[in-house]
Amino acid sequence: MLRIKTDTGRQALMKSTEFQDVTIAVGKLEIGMHVVALDRPWEETNFLLQGFIIESQQDILELQRQCRQVVIQARIEHVERLREHHASAASDSGPKKNKYGAHAATLPESMRGPATKKKITYINQVSFEQAVKSSMLTFDSARSMAVAIMDGLRVGRALDMEECRDQVATIVESVLSNKDALRFLAMIKNKDAYTAEHSMNVCILCATFARHLGLLEFEIKIIALCGLLHDVGKSKIPLEILNKPGRFTKEEAFIMAEHTTYGRNILMSTSGDQRHAVDVAHSHHERIDGQGYPRCLSAGYISYYAKIVAIVDAYDAMTSERCYGKPKTSYLALKIIMDNAGTQFDRELAREFVRCIGFYSAGCLVELKMGQLAVVIKANEADNARPLVLVVTTPQGQKLPRPTLVDLAKPENSAIEIASEVPNGTGGIDVKHYISPSLFA
Repeated sequence: MLRIKTDTGRQALMKSTEFQDVTIAVGKLEIGMHVVALDRPWEETNFLLQGFIIESQQDILELQRQCRQVVIQARIEHVERLREHHASAASDSGPKKNKYGAHAATLPESMRGPATKKKITYINQVSFEQAVKSSMLTFDSARSMAVAIMDGLRVGRALDMEECRDQVATIVESVLSNKDALRFLAMIKNKDAYTAEHSMNVCILCATFARHLGLLEFEIKIIALCGLLHDVGKSKIPLEILNKPGRFTKEEAFIMAEHTTYGRNILMSTSGDQRHAVDVAHSHHERIDGQGYPRCLSAGYISYYAKIVAIVDAYDAMTSERCYGKPKTSYLALKIIMDNAGTQFDRELAREFVRCIGFYSAGCLVELKMGQLAVVIKANEADNARPLVLVVTTPQGQKLPRPTLVDLAKPENSAIEIASEVPNGTGGIDVKHYISPSLFA
């Protein structure tokens, strides 16, 4: 919480007619500026006085964590310069107000897109087989942490951000050394621990997607952290609603939607600079068309990281078995994302995500043209239709006692083709029973 400041400066300024109130984006704040109003009620923040002079960089970081824009008191001769700065920070897309008539907040430059336009090309440093073996410990640790985060928050335990960052750094290191290994392991899903494991999966997929986008390593770590923590607010949702097998009532849906605000508040209460994680927890259910929640922000007012997490969040949710529904195939989930590109999701990011996941993604169940069922182990970037698969049944549907690895990319397997992806559970096959590093022993 910010220290208590004296407000004598404000009283002195109020006596002068040389000052004027100006709205400014938090990305343009400087030490010495006098903040007189926020873009949200003071009582929703941890500022103890309603008005203060910025005295340190920490004050600026706190304002950037909790607000998008503020009102400052400036000398009249500086007003035009400040307005020009504010205009330059505004996005060209998106209306000035949302559908309820509320003014949308302006995004700081650091939240609008990648840090550099230059796309980084990452090359796998180890083979897929080696990476799967070495990533198992990372995967188990990440899963344990995801469960511990949700369980701890439910009993009032504080979030250990350093531990979260350390875990994310390990995940990103694994993803950078081989982009497929952790994704492969993440297909081992448990519907009874969906909320926690979903956060872990989103973390891994966010790192994988950010690598595909060619972002800088520090950005990949930020996005992965946002993915890990995007749903922490669900720790405040009653379990009978969170785990309800049927449709929500209107009242239950409203309570569930509050997880975005709870998540923002939890992350705002932690020490350090969590501005991106705070924003994503609050904004990952906003939509490009302004029809999302909780603030009905439209495209230009939704941060780049929130747009990424929104896509990854939806994909993992659709392809996971949950208490109230069967998982969709990866193909169908990607189709739904593309069908909603430009309305729910950012169009270009949606296209890139489809390219990142691929036609037949690791962990999906497919039917071969000869009738066998097979689990996709590794995608083939050179030819999406010919991945490495584990054949698990005979053409008649009988489970093989010893499943067989088949690389469809090899010339000797050219006669074997995939007919289609099928839902997990088809023919009594659960892919998680076949996903193991022991495949490559």
